[in-house]
Amino acid sequence: MGLQPRHYVLGIIGAAALGGLGWITFRTEPVPVDLAELVDGPMLVTVNADGETRIRDVFDVKAPISGTARRAPVEVGDRVIAGETVVAVVEPAAPALLDTRSRQQAEAAVHEAEAALDLAKAQLQQAEEELAYAQSQYDRSRTLAERGVTSLTQLEDASQILSIRVATREAAESNVAMSTSALARARAALIEPGAGSRDAVQCCVTLHAPIDGTVLSVDIVSEGPVTAGTRLVSLGRTDDLEIVVDMLSADAVGLAPGARAIVERWGGPDPLEAKLRSVEPSAHTKISALGIEEQRVDAVFDFVSPPEARAGLGDRYAVYLRIVTWQGDGVLQVPLSALFRRDGGWAVFRAVEGYAVLTPVRIGHRNGVAAEITDGLGEGDRVILHPSDAIADGVPVVARDTP
Repeated sequence: MGLQPRHYVLGIIGAAALGGLGWITFRTEPVPVDLAELVDGPMLVTVNADGETRIRDVFDVKAPISGTARRAPVEVGDRVIAGETVVAVVEPAAPALLDTRSRQQAEAAVHEAEAALDLAKAQLQQAEEELAYAQSQYDRSRTLAERGVTSLTQLEDASQILSIRVATREAAESNVAMSTSALARARAALIEPGAGSRDAVQCCVTLHAPIDGTVLSVDIVSEGPVTAGTRLVSLGRTDDLEIVVDMLSADAVGLAPGARAIVERWGGPDPLEAKLRSVEPSAHTKISALGIEEQRVDAVFDFVSPPEARAGLGDRYAVYLRIVTWQGDGVLQVPLSALFRRDGGWAVFRAVEGYAVLTPVRIGHRNGVAAEITDGLGEGDRVILHPSDAIADGVPVVARDTP
């Protein structure tokens, strides 16, 4: 009888041990999960796109005449002053080489012009002789008329003949001048390239910078022939930049002038601010990297950040824009990785006292990171991120970082 309490205690201990082993064997282990706590905060919905900067107004300096552009007096990156800095010099074109036929024709034209000049000189000499004779006849008639020996009619005839001879001489002088010019023109056709000194040619057309700015490009560096209208240099102001974004036409439809944009990945430490100026009225077709035809359109943005905040940014530099289509403050947000579709709507798993609780939710605006919660959750709720197939309503869970 004295051993019964001892046997009783041993039985209790054995039963407790068996119960503990059963609980350990058949208990459900909590599933490790990643949790996120919901908070109110600012939210941005953006359209993201790559873009590039460009100078708003580029000035192209072009050759006003056909000729030879001398070696460029400026280099890319040089600063220029409007009306002072010489950016290009163009001199008249050198004469072309003559082939055999052209040379013989030019030489024949010279001989013809020389003969015409000799004829004109002979005619001038004849006119001068006739004028001298008419002058003497007029003087004699006037003297006789004064003495009353001859009539006034004879004096008038002599005066008329004298006037005719004066006009004839003037015509002969003009003919000599014309023949002299024709000879000079014919001889000019025989001028060889490089004949005479450069200073002897009427030179040159000197082009000055039209603006205060920077040389962006030099199209004609070395001396060479150019035609009228050939671009020689391009100038612009590197502090007067805009941004051009090539974006999908579907994304551009919802943008209004003045839309805010955040400029990132431009090389500086801090993001820059910009605003939409306009969207081009016509789109263009572009083949994507996957071979898909896309309708894309150019959107132009103006910098809001001052030039000193974007020092070093130049023409055709790559940038990345986040164009804001909606923004709000104090927005309750849930990470997108916590959402999943359920019965035609959206749902999440909340972590409540160590268990997963299936919770339907309604969402509003979304961006690439989070979604706005309009119903179903509150600030401070903890949701499970990336819920796996092991998560179901009522399943015990434990935060992955919990020891």
